[in-house]
Amino acid sequence: MKLVLASSSPRRLELLARLGVTPDRIVAPDIDETPLKAELPRDYVLRMAQQKAAAVPRAGDELLIAGDTIVAVGRQILGKANNEQEQREFLQLMGGRRHHTMSAICVIAPDGTVRTKLSDSVIKFKRFENSEIEQYVRSGEGQGKAGGYAIQGLAEAFILSISGSYSGIMGLPLYETRNLLISSGYPLLKNAI
Repeated sequence: MKLVLASSSPRRLELLARLGVTPDRIVAPDIDETPLKAELPRDYVLRMAQQKAAAVPRAGDELLIAGDTIVAVGRQILGKANNEQEQREFLQLMGGRRHHTMSAICVIAPDGTVRTKLSDSVIKFKRFENSEIEQYVRSGEGQGKAGGYAIQGLAEAFILSISGSYSGIMGLPLYETRNLLISSGYPLLKNAI
C-alpha cells in the first residue's frame, strides 16, 4: 500500500517520520480555506482536513492522509500569520489567556473509506511584554504558522501550561494519526511506536 501526504508542511512530514512513515508522494492541495459565516473552529478544521483530502487524486492502491491545524481564541479562528502586524495582534490576543490548538486529520483508505480525528489542545501563554512580542516577531519564527507561533521553537519559553497533544500543536497529532493509519490498514513498521 502506498501513502500520499496531502500537505506541504515540513512539520507534518517530520512528524510522520516519527511513526516510521515515509510518504510515497507529497501533494499540496489547493482549496479555498475561507471560514464559513459563523463556522465554529472545530467544524472549520475538520472541514479543511476533509476538503484537503478530497482535493488530491489518488490511485486505487493509495492511502491518503491530510491535515489542518488552527488556533482558536473563543470562537475566533486564528489562521496562519500572514505578516508581522497580524502576528503581533495574534500574540497580544493570546497573551495571559488560554487558547485552543486544533489539528484535524483525515485519512482516505484504498477502499475509499474516510476516517477523521480531531485533536484539541489547550495552551496558556504568559502575559506578554510588548518587547517580548517584538523580539519574537523579529525572529521570523511564527510567520506562516497557525496563531503566529511555533511551539517547537522560541515560543515554548512563553507557555505556562499545556493540556493535550504536543505533536498536535505542531501540526500532526501522532496518537490520532497512528490509530487512523492502523484502522485504515496501513502497515506501520514493527520498530515504530
